[in-house]
This record gives sequence, structure tokens and C-alpha cells, in this order.
Amino acid sequence: MMHYFVEAARPNFKSLLLSTVAVLVAAAPTVALAQAATEPGQAAAAPDPAQAQTAAEPDPERIVVTGFQRSLQEARRLKKLSNIELDVIVAEDMAKFPELNLAESLQRLPGVQITREAGEGRRISLRGLGPDFARVQLNGMEVLGNVDSAQDSRGQRSRDRSFDFNIFASELFSKAQIEKTYEAAQQEGGMAGTVGLFTGKPFDYASGTKAVVSAKLGTNQYTKDAQPRLVGLFSENWNNTFGITVSATYSKRRTTEEGHDTYNYTDLQPADAQALVAGGLDISHLSAADQAHFLNTHTYFADGNRLSSWDARQERLGLTGAVQWRPADNLLFTLDLLHSQFTTHRDEYHFATRPLNGAGSTTLDDAAGAPWPAAYQSAAVVNALTFDSNNYATMTNVSNVTFGSEHRRELNKNNFNQGALTYKWDVSDKFKIDGHVGAETSKYDTPYDDKLYMRAKGNLVANYGPTGQSASFSYPGTNLTDPSIYTLDDFYYRSFYNESKLYEGTVNLHYTVDPVFTIRAGAAYHRFTQSGANYFYDGNVNGTNGEMRGKPATGLTDVYSNASGSWLVGDFDKTFAAFNEYHRLGPKADGTGGAIQDIEQVFTIKEGTFAGYAQLDWDTTLFGKHVRGNVGLRGYDTRTESQGWIQGNSYAYLGTSDVKGHYSGVLPALNAVVEMSPELLVRFAATQNLNRPPLSSLAAQGSASADQYNDDGTVAANAKISASRGNPNLKPFKDTTLDFAVEYYFGKIGLLSAGVFQKWISNFFDTVPVFNIPFSQTGLPLGSLKGVTPTTNVYEFDEPLNQSGIKPVTGIELAAQSQFSFLPKPFDKLGALANFTYVHANSAITGISPTSFNATLYYETKIWGARVALNHRSLYYNGHNDAPLSAGTQGYFGSTYIDAAAFWNITPKFQFTLDGINLTNQSNTQFWGQPHYLYNQTRSGATYLAGLSYKF
Repeated sequence: MMHYFVEAARPNFKSLLLSTVAVLVAAAPTVALAQAATEPGQAAAAPDPAQAQTAAEPDPERIVVTGFQRSLQEARRLKKLSNIELDVIVAEDMAKFPELNLAESLQRLPGVQITREAGEGRRISLRGLGPDFARVQLNGMEVLGNVDSAQDSRGQRSRDRSFDFNIFASELFSKAQIEKTYEAAQQEGGMAGTVGLFTGKPFDYASGTKAVVSAKLGTNQYTKDAQPRLVGLFSENWNNTFGITVSATYSKRRTTEEGHDTYNYTDLQPADAQALVAGGLDISHLSAADQAHFLNTHTYFADGNRLSSWDARQERLGLTGAVQWRPADNLLFTLDLLHSQFTTHRDEYHFATRPLNGAGSTTLDDAAGAPWPAAYQSAAVVNALTFDSNNYATMTNVSNVTFGSEHRRELNKNNFNQGALTYKWDVSDKFKIDGHVGAETSKYDTPYDDKLYMRAKGNLVANYGPTGQSASFSYPGTNLTDPSIYTLDDFYYRSFYNESKLYEGTVNLHYTVDPVFTIRAGAAYHRFTQSGANYFYDGNVNGTNGEMRGKPATGLTDVYSNASGSWLVGDFDKTFAAFNEYHRLGPKADGTGGAIQDIEQVFTIKEGTFAGYAQLDWDTTLFGKHVRGNVGLRGYDTRTESQGWIQGNSYAYLGTSDVKGHYSGVLPALNAVVEMSPELLVRFAATQNLNRPPLSSLAAQGSASADQYNDDGTVAANAKISASRGNPNLKPFKDTTLDFAVEYYFGKIGLLSAGVFQKWISNFFDTVPVFNIPFSQTGLPLGSLKGVTPTTNVYEFDEPLNQSGIKPVTGIELAAQSQFSFLPKPFDKLGALANFTYVHANSAITGISPTSFNATLYYETKIWGARVALNHRSLYYNGHNDAPLSAGTQGYFGSTYIDAAAFWNITPKFQFTLDGINLTNQSNTQFWGQPHYLYNQTRSGATYLAGLSYKF
């Protein structure tokens, strides 16, 4: 009997990293004394003038702020000076961001939660709202970019407004900030907030030549591969008159996520159970009571019961270029260029229950017929069943189970390009003009996403524990690596494509009326388009199940092993050669195989917006207190248009729908800061903002069908017509938000802040059926159904519609950071930062944890430093349903990730680094249903990197 569990051995490299950090901390007094005379050069960004003044003073006890500390200090300075609520992360040095992934950096800011993919940060949720509500800007220009996810349940092949932060290497950026409150001068959108990413500019650095090269080599406890990460940056500044900066990053890594998962469940009615037994399913080994329960009770069984592994080989290339030119003292042009290429070769390996003549994808299977071999022509035998109070089968012991072994191989290519020209003209002391023009493209292409299926016969005990929230599988008497129990099934060929384009232009006018008031006004144009299609060519249509099904798998397999077990998977190259097959979306050259039928998600969306604003900024003294802020209005006018395929039975193309939409409005915004003292600030904001509808809901794609047709294919006179379509005329989400925050600044780095916000969100939408309307009101092309006229009655029409009502979101954010300079040496080099967020939201708002917290403890001297970071988010939902057992209720259990980093400045220009990511090998566990039954649980292993960098 073989038992497989989701467990992983602790790697020695983890112990080495933690031991190294411990030794460094223990050696602090010696190193601090021995190296006191050596101080590396100042970090890349210009120092705060106040800092420079302090540095000139002969104070032997002063704190020397470099590296991570300097990053915190500069971020604090920018936060304090801002008139809106702002959180900032600044690069520690040239081409050295605090974390290896942008999302992982942002997660240490209050109000930010992230999702991870193969242990790496992917998307962020911000201030009580999911990833679709957080807008991202790159060098001041909005950016949209989606990458592939390994799993459908995480939004695989998503085409939405969310941004995937793993598309970029963090070393490309000099600063990332989150604008949590809105001002009229900011482009509308991003109701949760706006994330701003900024690449390095030549005028960021002192005159002359600056350069840095960095090389890291890492590995993962599961993949045990060599993972290179290379960075180079060069900058030349000719006395702040002309400058050029170029940077490049390249990384290569293998990833794996492995564990147990299900396809949710199969709902087994008594009639279904009775039909299975009548067809041959053997339940004679059960007690009389258990047989009666199985036959007469509405029960639920886990689907899939699957061992899974998602293995990927990833390559990421990033290139940036920046040119700055100051032809006159009052005129500055900046050209920013960025190219990112993220390529993933993925192999998925799954071993799951896949009955041929049974219920769903459960262990329950009747006898199969030809062309399946004799072993498949006998039914499963149920030895034991255990049900919980919801009649969910938490344990099944079944013999002669039918399994499916799936090998899926895919290539995903993501290319992002952006060019932005920014201008700033100080026409006079009082009048200034600035803005930008730019364009970007984001392409997501999957040339092939193919599946090779085999079947197997054996025994399975699937145990989900008393609560259904854990999993262990054993296969008594079955050798999963024995080729004789396997037979071939078929190939399934797929391909996907998606492209987004954005063109943008802005102009801003600033007029200083007097030392107190500044008037700002501006206009913007924004045009966005997205198009794509999904292609599915399964074994029934392409003919491979007729050629392959029931054939022996001997000689066409490989043994796959992970921490959960070992089983056989199909070898693509060998099986392709054996059956003269290859990736295709149509008949072979010899004419075998039918035409592709299933083409989905075919639509184009166009969205154009004109916007203008007027804003008054003030900076004055009131009742002896320094008061600053702004108040303004922003108007917008957005027009949308979408073309989408209308499809009928068996995905038949019926025509193209073309629908236009329009909305406009005005958004007021007020931000105020009162400096109670130089150290104590009170902030208040009252704003309105919007969030444009999801792209999938705007798409004009849809379906149309009838329950009765005439012999000539026309719709019968008494037929019931059903139709559906996306709605390009959806109005955006709108919110009214109040923010209040208190911030206390102390020392060089210290900050205490507490804030509360309240959002009232309207214009949520739902897909609501409308009954008995004329066909002309559906927006579908008239010819999509033969014989239909504009007045033909449509029995049911479904489209997303805005709903009335307000959904509130309440949040509290607490943050603190400090350098412990009050401690005796050597502990005065310790520092910490931490934050806590609590959010209470309506259940319709998903993707956010009610509580989250982050904490970082660091020790940093002029020569060396180390830090460890902890990030926790509580359980959260990404879907709700009122039914207790429904796949519409889904979410993730809480998780805690621990990362670490250390550096040693061998010389002022030569640095050695260590990084550890996901040190505890945190599991990623997804659940379904109100009882939180296990849906998917994976681990991806800890990753470690060691590197060297040199500054010129």
C-alpha cells in the first residue's frame, strides 16, 4: 500500500541562510568597530537637504542613514510632504529595490494585500477592494498587463483591469507609491487607489557616469535548479542638461506548485445513486445502513481527488531607457521607454478520478464498453464511505476506480512595451505647464496549450479529514508506475490570444496666484482597446480519441514524481511520433480530423475618455497652524464600443454584435493637511471616484438559441428563445469616500500613523434575466437566428445591469516604523516597521481579507545588514453563494509568508547579498462552500539567492 501526503523536507540551504543571518547579528559589535572608518557612498537618490545639513554637523552619535534605512527615510519624507494620503517605497540604491518582486514590496504598506503565484507576488488588493479596483500607472501613464496563471481557479488567462506585478522585475524601478486618496488632478479611476511605478532617470543621479552590475544565483527547495538573475544599469548625466539612463534585467527560474485538489463536487441525487447501482456499481461491501443512506439520501462527493503539479520554466527580460534634455533652464523633456518580456514553458501533471460511465469526476464508475480494454469493462466497488453532517463524503474507499492521467504542456508569451514623453515648462515664476503623451501595448499569447490524456485502473482511499479541509490519498494494492494499468485516451489542442493597447495624452496648467493659492487646470485623453480569442479543439473533433482510445500506453510514458507521490504521465514527443500528431487547430495534412468548432471569448472593446479638471491648492497658516491641501472638480466623458461573437449550439458562430455605450459625470475631491506641529500631522479627505466596469462584462459577446427548430433550421413558431450578451453600456462603479488620518514623525526614520476610511460604493451590477421582450431590444444581430424578426418574442434575455443600492466598506490602518537608536550599542542599529489593517465590507465585495499585518525587523550598519519580513492575511472570499454547498462560494484560507535578506559591503562599491523567499514553505489553500471544504492546496517551496553587485 502506498500513501502520499503533501509534505516537503526542509532544505539545508534554509538553515544555511538563517545561520548566516544569526552569525552576522552575533558579529555586530566586532564588525561595527572594525569597519567604523569605512563608509560606502551615498545611495543613488539625492539626499534630503535637512539630512545634508545634519550630516555636516560634528555629531559622533548621529545615525548614518544608508541602504534600507535611507529608503525608509526618503519614503517617509515624500509621505509627509504630500497633500494626499500617500505611501511610498524607494529603491535602496541604483537598481536595488527592497524586495525581488514589486508586489512583495507593496505588501509592507498598510492596506495592501497580495496574492502569490508559485511563491511570487502577483496581484494586490487595496483598502477593501479587489485587484480590479487598484489602478497602476507607469511613469505617470496608466498600465494594463495580464500574465498567465497556472490555475483556472486563480483567473487563468484572465482579461481584466487587474495588473500582474510579476510581469516586471523590481530592479527596473526607482520608486513605487500608492495614492490612497484622490485629487481632481489625478486621472479618474482606481477606486481603491492608484499605484505609481517609476523607473530611474539620469537626473536622479549626480553629474557624471554611474553604473551598477549585479548577478544573483539561486535555487528552490523543490526544483533544485540554478536560477540566475542579472541586472545592469548605466547612467550618464551631463550637468543636468542632457542625460541618458539604460537598464536591463534578466532572470531564469524553474517553479513548481504541487499538492492535492478537487474540481469542487458532484451533487448526487438518490435517483443518480440508484442508476449507478443498477448499472453495476458494487455497494455490497457497505453495511445495510450505509447502502440505504447512499441510495436514498441527497449526497455530495469530491470531484477529481487529484494529485497535481504545475511545473514551469520562466524567463523574464526587462529593458528600460530614459533620456532627459533641458534645452533651457525652464524646460525639461523626459522620454521613458520600457520593454518587458515574460515567457513561461509549463508542464502540468495531474492524476485524478475520471470515470468513463459514472458520476461527474468521482470515484464512482460503472462498467465501460469498447474500445476500452477488459479491465475497464467492470464497475467500481465501494468498500467504505464516511459522510459529515452536510452529507459530504469526507472519506471514500473504492476499488477498481477509473483514473485519468493528464499531461498538459503550454507556452505563454507576454510582451509589454511602453513609450512616454513627459514635458515640463516653467513659463514664468507663476505659470507652469506639464504633461505627457504616450502609448503602450500588452500582448498575451499562448501558441499552444495542449493536453495528453491517459486512463488507468486501480484502488483509492481519499480522506479529507473530519472537516473536509485536509487531504491524504492512498492507493492500496495499486502501483501507479506500472504501465500495464494505463491506456491512451486522446489529445486536446488549445490556443489563446489577447492584446491591449493604450494611447494617452495629458496637459496640466499651474498658476500661482500668490504665496497661498495655486490654480491648477488640465485635460486628458485616454483610448484603450482590447481584443482576443480562445481556441479549443478537443479529441472528439480532432479525431485523436478515435485513433488512440483504448490503445496500450506502454513505451509512451514517463514516471513523474513529486512530494505527493509518483505516477505515469504521457510523453508528448513519443506519442506525437507514434500517431503522427502535432499541435494543430484543424485537420491534419491527410485530411483526418474535423474543423475546429469551439472558438470562444471573441470580442473587441474600445474605450475612449476625455477628461478635464480645475483644482485650487493652498498652503497657508490658520490659527497658528500650517494648513495645506486642495479642492477641485474633475469631469469625464467616456464612450465605449464592443464587437463580439454571438454563438449558438455547439459554439456555432451566428453573427457579430456591435453595441455602444456612454457615460459621463463630475467628481469632486477635497484633501486637507493640518500640521499641529512639525512632527504631528492630521489629514482629512472627502472624495468621489469611479472604477470602470470589468472588461468581461462590457464585452458584447453572447449566445442565442431556441428549444425548437423547423427542418430547414429556422426557429419554430412556438419556440422559446434564450439569449445573453455583455453590456458595453454598463455604468462605472462610483464611490464616496471619507478619510481621516493622524501621523506622528520622529527621529530620522520614525513614524506612527493611524487612519480610518469609509467608502459608500454604488453601481454594482448583476446579470438579471429579462423575460418576454422583442428581439430588437437584445442588441443581437437580426440574422443570428434564422426566421427571427425584430418583433419575435425572446423568452429570456440575460445581460449584466447596474443595480441600485449602496455597499459600504470601512477600514482601519495602523503603521509604525522606527530605528532603535535609543538602545545601547550594538543594538542601536536595530529597526522595525509594522502595520495592521482591518476592513469590513459588504459580502458582495470579494478578494480582501478582513485583517492583515506586516512586520519587518532589520539590523543595518554601514558595512552589513540583515532583515526578516513577515506578511499575514486572514481568510478571504472571492465568491459568495447563499446555498451552503455551492461552488459559487470560494476563497482562500489565511496565510503567513516569511522572507529574509542580508547584505555585506565588501568594499564601498562591492556588495554581497543573500535573499530567502517563502522560508516556511507556506501552503496556498483554496476552499469551496460555506463549510470551507478543500478545493486546492499547493506548496511551491522556499527560494534562495546569493549575489554580488558592483557600482562604478
